[in-house]
Amino acid sequence: MGGSQRFAGPSDLHLHSIHSDGTEPPAGVISAAHRHGLRTVALTDHDTTAGWAEAVEATLSLGMTLLPGMELSARHEWRSVHVLAYLIDPDDAALRAETERVRDDRLGRAERIVRAIGRDYPLTWDDVAAQTTDGATVGRPHIADALIARGIVADRGEAFDGILHPREGYYEPHYAPDARAAVRLIVAAGGVPVIAHPTPAGRGRMLPLELLEDLVDLGLAGLELDHRENTAEGLTVLRRFAAARDLIVTGSSDYHGAGKPNLPGENTTADAMVQRIIDAATGSAPVYP
Repeated sequence: MGGSQRFAGPSDLHLHSIHSDGTEPPAGVISAAHRHGLRTVALTDHDTTAGWAEAVEATLSLGMTLLPGMELSARHEWRSVHVLAYLIDPDDAALRAETERVRDDRLGRAERIVRAIGRDYPLTWDDVAAQTTDGATVGRPHIADALIARGIVADRGEAFDGILHPREGYYEPHYAPDARAAVRLIVAAGGVPVIAHPTPAGRGRMLPLELLEDLVDLGLAGLELDHRENTAEGLTVLRRFAAARDLIVTGSSDYHGAGKPNLPGENTTADAMVQRIIDAATGSAPVYP
């Protein structure tokens, strides 16, 4: 929808609330961002826009700018791919149907994991439900929080390094659309797709350049390169690729409240890149103070 530049930096475009796997309500997330000196933010809960209304109210009350967003779960072969979707139309029928399918399958997957863990540890579905809010995208972080509440582990890090690690045998996959389909859905909903943390540690985790070329041709707008999980080796390749394809480059914290050590504003996005996102969007508009 574009518009003249009316936002102020610094900008952090990847924040999570209790509507997915963060530990704070949207207003708490926005308040934390403000305390860390941020003036433009994006709420990007996994596969849901349920926190937008509260985030709008909070940013307006603090004189901040909000880019409403979402982090859409996707997949390429065995790899999990997260696509940040900025300024989508939240009422787009195809995107809503796909996110509902993802959330429903995430819920069923979480129930299967809990049943399996419950055979070996004192954990029930009620324990997990107590860690979620109505309509939240339920995932493994909520199981981790239930394990913490039960005193089985000390924190999410211990949960994911131990019981929730795939080697322990409790892991279950969940449905997610192919990465190409995810980009198409976001673009059709008027949004601006950006691949989150595209080069994490681990052999073969970075998406093949051939796939990235295809995704750019389908409308992929950018890459989240300034993120603590990206590897230096992968960034060398992807910065060159982003420059060659004139992609938007973002920097974000991926803040989850107490769920991760990431702090708001530990990485930020340049004003010019934020403006490119705003100019490219047709699904919804930023909320300006």
